Amino acid sequence: MTREKYFTMARALGYYEGPLREAIHRWKYEEKSCLTSFFGEKLAEGFHRYWDSRSFDLLIPVPLHLKRLRERGFNQALLLVKELSRRTRIPYSKRLLQKRIPTTPQVNLSGGEREKRVRGSFHVQRDEEIKGKSILLVDDVYTTGATVNECSKVLLMAEAERVDVLTLAHAIKSP
Repeated sequence: MTREKYFTMARALGYYEGPLREAIHRWKYEEKSCLTSFFGEKLAEGFHRYWDSRSFDLLIPVPLHLKRLRERGFNQALLLVKELSRRTRIPYSKRLLQKRIPTTPQVNLSGGEREKRVRGSFHVQRDEEIKGKSILLVDDVYTTGATVNECSKVLLMAEAERVDVLTLAHAIKSP
């Protein structure tokens, strides 16, 4: 595992356990769309704990591959970005970062396996729209960091000035 970290800072609202884990599962897998506004509000509160709205030029959701998007019907990270953008007035882009290679669900994989699986699966559509920008990358859960790290690497290769990460939850590492 390389574990070189490409993002500058990552923050989450809480640990991926108990009621937060249950709420995220209901939102993602039971289509409880009423939770989107609630999560957006909480994400904005968390955002303001760590950053100022002037800290970023652009919000970008971790993208889903088109196949997974069709299966689920929505990208939870995009829903979060739209809510956060509305509350912070930071613009967002839903198509600049894309997932071009589908990956199977990574739920039971180790960090090293996740890292290998996502390597090379993301790309930036138009580098010139990323160049020199401070970007906040948004997702629902930070598990091992492999996905957000790969996304950050690709954004920095497109000459983003910096990439930070904000998620609803952070998985607790097992000993």
